[in-house]
Amino acid sequence: MTLKKQSIRSSATISVDGKIPTKDELIEISETWNENQEIFFKKMLQQGGSFTLKGKQYKVLKIERTDLDSEGNPPKTSQPISTEKTF
Repeated sequence: MTLKKQSIRSSATISVDGKIPTKDELIEISETWNENQEIFFKKMLQQGGSFTLKGKQYKVLKIERTDLDSEGNPPKTSQPISTEKTF
């Protein structure tokens, strides 16, 4: 089994032995993996961290969005409050 381009998201930076590969290079590397190794790699993509797979050292750094609330929703925008007093 191999990875697909859509499974490698831009929300994570992946390095293999200290080098950042392209999506095509990662797909080529994944061609030698079995199903369990592919599932493990996808899980690590979601959570981030360092691990070794088939003798290669991988490091996944998650890019977290700080503009989301605790439920993962973007902030709500409201209309600006007028500073004029209208009575």
